[in-house]
Amino acid sequence: MKVFVAGHRGMVGGAICRRLEARGGHEILRRTRQELDLTDQAAVRAFMQAEQPDAVVLAAAKVGGIHANNSYPAEFIYENLVMEANVIHQAYAAGVARLLFLGSSCIYPRAVAQPMAEAALLTGVLEPTNEPYAIAKIAGIKLCESYNRQYGVDYRSVMPTNLYGPGDNFHPENSHVLPAMIRRFHEAVESGADEVVIWGSGKPRREFLHVDDMAEASLFVMDLDREIYEANTQPMLSHINVGTGEDVSIRELAELVAEVTGFTGRITQDVSKPDGTMRKLMDVTRLSDMGWRASIGLRGGVEETYRWYLENADQLRES
Repeated sequence: MKVFVAGHRGMVGGAICRRLEARGGHEILRRTRQELDLTDQAAVRAFMQAEQPDAVVLAAAKVGGIHANNSYPAEFIYENLVMEANVIHQAYAAGVARLLFLGSSCIYPRAVAQPMAEAALLTGVLEPTNEPYAIAKIAGIKLCESYNRQYGVDYRSVMPTNLYGPGDNFHPENSHVLPAMIRRFHEAVESGADEVVIWGSGKPRREFLHVDDMAEASLFVMDLDREIYEANTQPMLSHINVGTGEDVSIRELAELVAEVTGFTGRITQDVSKPDGTMRKLMDVTRLSDMGWRASIGLRGGVEETYRWYLENADQLRES
């Protein structure tokens, strides 16, 4: 089976490639951005027609935390919309029967009931800090559903909660909360600082899923018999949540990262910074009922991620 993993250099795409390699029996197509710009429609068309993949995993995306989303909203909506439109349409045009689109939990309304069920999609106003990115991801879901309905293909969508793990982005300004904390606490230990300041009140609650669990869940969903997948979804509500079903406060997360990194100083909050959504917990009943559950605990996952960070710290500081 020939599988094109779009975004293989990213954290999720890389984890999916590792899982496919461990399985064996697959030819994995990989292209860097320099080799294939997914925002270039003609280039994507030529690639799909030449390679004729059997399946596509669309893990490529422009991603970032609150700061990045607030700073570059036009880039977040434009690049994500164009990439997914090009890949999904050209996959169809090349005869690709199965595709998996990876979204994000930010697709759900800001004031949504917790935990967030799939049926909550498009029932309210989105969180303003990442609305452009969320709009793009919702469009990706609807692209898949529309091509399924009109052309009879089998394009599926999974919506992960907050992901972390080896290969994460640890940039001090443009990363998500967990890798940003790991870097900040580690550097505080290195410098002998007696205080680490975290954004916001520390009260918002977040759910975190290790990227290796996400890769396993992605392939689990992709491998499901079509009858099983369609029996557990609806034609216009076909996406599946992926998460642990458990969350922690940002303050609790900071205390855990402090323990893992060996930081013993004060943790204080900068309440002038935005909190974002107060709680984001996935309802993972649909996926659980089909037989998949996360297996990597938060502490063990953070410890593994910190080890990876230490092994790659010199390279990451230059980025």
